[in-house]
Amino acid sequence: MPLFGPREPRIVRLQNPSVALKADRAPWSLWADGFGRLAIRSIQAIVVVAIAAGIIFVIQSLTLVTIPLVLALIFASAFAPAMRWMRGRGVPSVLATLITLLTTVILLGGLGWLIVWAVRDQWDELYAQAQDGFAHFAAWAQDLPFFPTADQLDDWIDQLTAFFTSAQFGSGAIAGVGAVASFITGFVLLVTILFFFLKDGPQMWEFLLRPFRGEHYARARRVGDKTVSVLGSYVRGTAAVAAVDAIGILIGLLILQVPLALPLSVLVFVLAFIPIVGATVAGILAALVALVANDWVNALAVVGVVVLVNQLEGNFLQPVLMGRSMKLHAFVILVALTVGAALGGVLGAILAVPITAVAWGVVQVWDGPSLPARWARAKRQPDRVG
Repeated sequence: MPLFGPREPRIVRLQNPSVALKADRAPWSLWADGFGRLAIRSIQAIVVVAIAAGIIFVIQSLTLVTIPLVLALIFASAFAPAMRWMRGRGVPSVLATLITLLTTVILLGGLGWLIVWAVRDQWDELYAQAQDGFAHFAAWAQDLPFFPTADQLDDWIDQLTAFFTSAQFGSGAIAGVGAVASFITGFVLLVTILFFFLKDGPQMWEFLLRPFRGEHYARARRVGDKTVSVLGSYVRGTAAVAAVDAIGILIGLLILQVPLALPLSVLVFVLAFIPIVGATVAGILAALVALVANDWVNALAVVGVVVLVNQLEGNFLQPVLMGRSMKLHAFVILVALTVGAALGGVLGAILAVPITAVAWGVVQVWDGPSLPARWARAKRQPDRVG
């Protein structure tokens, strides 16, 4: 036999068969069965929830920065087509940004002046009509068995007077001053961030994409483009729908001779950015003004006008202006509104729907320009034979 020749394979026989069984039971094999996979998924879900809770906590702690940042991103996305149009015609970025901001300020300032003028012009008349309407209501309600007596009304008035002159109301007023200061600070920060987003937005996004390569770079670019497209389409479409709603309700209020028709129509425009809930609140306020200023028949007519305009908007106008890609199920909208209101109040309710639309839009382009993420793809139905 050669010294360095091939060796014959040796057969090793284990004296105890349980040793092989223990060898197969490696520590990681405990996670291979159904219960182990469930445990792994549970741990992953806990980690995801913890990270999401941490992000929400940071956002709530830094609302003075995060809210202006999100609003500036939304406004910059809405103005992106105008900025591209001006840049394409050789307008410098600084000049295009100043033109956009000044145009917005002029439009908002003119709208605010119209509101103040309308309120001041009709306030005295509305106040007198409200007094007469309240007196008629009180005279009618005194015959009801549950209407409070004069002594009870005087007691309630004394309690309100004591509250407005108490230290508690004074501390609340001081807190209100602090809220106004925070609002002014946030507004200045919003305008500053919006200026830089409009001026250097594409360069800033390219800087953030530097760490990505290959498919990750392509995906990040798709996500960014889809975010800007969805936010811009949502804001422009919602503004167009809200403007049509406001004009329709303004015409109805003027025909019915309801006071404060212009401020109410502007309120309709603003509240239209809160889906479902905003139209209801605006209709209730318009009906209350008509009830106080005129009578209940006029208030019912206002409700009819609001319902008619909302039906035309929901069935005809919104699908055309918003597009099918922006359409979210009513259940998703309600859940988003509830979560947004719970986390950020009225502003959270306004931002909840566009953020949800952006998240769904990102899912739609996750694996390609027109290829959703694998878990979000529609399943093909098997072909039926016969």
